[in-house]
Amino acid sequence: MKNDVYYKNAVINGLDIFYRQAGNPEKPTLLLLHGFPSSSHMFRNLIELLLDSYFLIAPDYPGFGQSGMPNTNEFEYTFHNLSVVIEAFIDELNLKNIHFYVQDYGGPIAFRIASRRPELVNSFIIQNANAYLDGLGEALAPLAAYIESDSEEAEKGARTFLKLEATKWTYLDGASKPEKISPDSYSLDQYYLDRSGNDLIQLALFRDYGSNIALYPEWQDYFKKQQPKTVVIWGKNDKMFVEAGGQAYSKDLPNAKIHQLEGGHFLLEEHSETAAKIIAAFIEK
Repeated sequence: MKNDVYYKNAVINGLDIFYRQAGNPEKPTLLLLHGFPSSSHMFRNLIELLLDSYFLIAPDYPGFGQSGMPNTNEFEYTFHNLSVVIEAFIDELNLKNIHFYVQDYGGPIAFRIASRRPELVNSFIIQNANAYLDGLGEALAPLAAYIESDSEEAEKGARTFLKLEATKWTYLDGASKPEKISPDSYSLDQYYLDRSGNDLIQLALFRDYGSNIALYPEWQDYFKKQQPKTVVIWGKNDKMFVEAGGQAYSKDLPNAKIHQLEGGHFLLEEHSETAAKIIAAFIEK
């Protein structure tokens, strides 16, 4: 049936890419791009709420979730390369006129694709994904230090983000009702992080995060010139990607509607129904 959720795999550029698919291909297409340290699992509730009205596709990046995890000698883990894989994935599935839902890492992946191929974009739904310096919070300081230096001390600081305590904090900090956050979510993310060799994959992406910041002016120019239809759904209590980062999109996208919700980095864990209503109103308009 078209309103079931399917769990599929595709071989993209020699890589095994897992994805969730739901809804009717005749309906508007939503491509759901997850953040760190999660996977398409973060969209499970949203997919169930939207599958009657949309065609939903949610892939796991290489090194994340159920997708293949080649080691760092076999695949260079950069945001550029992740964007190339997801762009090839889009072409393999023949997705067009896409509503891009982006969170965290999903932003720099989608914004790279959009800059290369603006014709793919119908709209953006942006959730705690930065394209402005305004959004970089003090909680990112250890990662900023690691971008600047690969010293033993800097790496030690970056590795704290790979521990269960940090994964739980990412989910629970800023939540309006932490008791609504299922421990299954951060436990599953931690399972993937703890796989042998995954630490090196995540450290490579941490080091490369500076390439995203360097592209902020290019992405802002894209927004200004292309004026993609955009709605922002932001967890305003996020200490990594702070509230100002959500507001900043209005600088270049004056028509963007910005919703600041009482939540943290993974606001869908407690606000999926609110997000689904915002998305439906946005797309129908």
